[in-house]
Amino acid sequence: MEQGRRAFLGGAVAYGAAAAFLEGARGATPDEVATVLGPVPTSALGVTLVHEHVLVDFVGAAAVSPDRYDADEAFRVALPHLQQLSRRGCRTLVECTPAYIGRDVALLRRLSEASGLHLVTNTGYYGAADDKFVPAHAFEESADALSARWIAEHAEGIEDSGVHPGLLKTGVDAGPLSEIDGKLVRAAARCHLRTGLSVAVHTGDGTAAMGVIDTLRSEGVSPRAYVWVHAQNEPDPELHVRAARAGAWVELDGVSESALDRHVETVTGLIRRGHLSSLLISQDAGWYHVGEEGGGRFRGYTYLFDTFLPALRRAGVSEAEIQALLVQNPARALRREVRRDA
Repeated sequence: MEQGRRAFLGGAVAYGAAAAFLEGARGATPDEVATVLGPVPTSALGVTLVHEHVLVDFVGAAAVSPDRYDADEAFRVALPHLQQLSRRGCRTLVECTPAYIGRDVALLRRLSEASGLHLVTNTGYYGAADDKFVPAHAFEESADALSARWIAEHAEGIEDSGVHPGLLKTGVDAGPLSEIDGKLVRAAARCHLRTGLSVAVHTGDGTAAMGVIDTLRSEGVSPRAYVWVHAQNEPDPELHVRAARAGAWVELDGVSESALDRHVETVTGLIRRGHLSSLLISQDAGWYHVGEEGGGRFRGYTYLFDTFLPALRRAGVSEAEIQALLVQNPARALRREVRRDA
């Protein structure tokens, strides 16, 4: 009982802080995106990869800790890959590792300063992978209390870093939403209504994606606030179309050597059906793996530029359409705007 009371009081304090922020405290305006080095106008984001990682730790929420890795080593491993990406003309990378899986905003800040790239981090909890990365308090607290935690990170910064999140990232497993997954999505919806942060949800399949849309709508949030992360994992293209028609972002973020033809087909198919304005593309690449020697195999960020974009051009995708995929659409998706359901 006392623990619940403390959580409630903490949530109330966070909610009050968030309200003050929305009334004019320091932070990004609606036409700016919070990066790890401060707010940047959406018009200055340039070519943007919307779903990548720098460091991940899959040990689980109960054991994750920055003490498990050498941040200097992670910096040395990741920096050359970010520099290579910058040389390809990319200006912004959205780092989608949530809290309790290895989110390290101090490392991201160092890497942004050294590489010249805008790096965007996130708030929220990750409920996929059978809830391995959900902290214990999330099972006990209400959706309002969880939302208040994330609102506070948006308003005050993450811990004592001064870094503000540029989006909300959560995750759900495949199939109908479980009790905890549903609560995380409701909390994300309530956070969105207070902050305008877009809601990126690692989504197991199309059934879960439709559940996310329904849950957001039940909270008064438009599907336009929702980024369907890993949409390529749903094999039925009609569900991609259904989500796009509802207003959701369909994020095809598994671009890689093993899925080149399939991703080209999916992108061109959605463009032909009139859904270019709902499409996002990325690679889900990177990953200094905590627990593996030297961080394990770090998958670079340049495949999309070196191989995938030429393949799209050969398939008839125009330069204007590529600009939409990599510049205009990410800027719109990241814009801080409360999107209420009609």
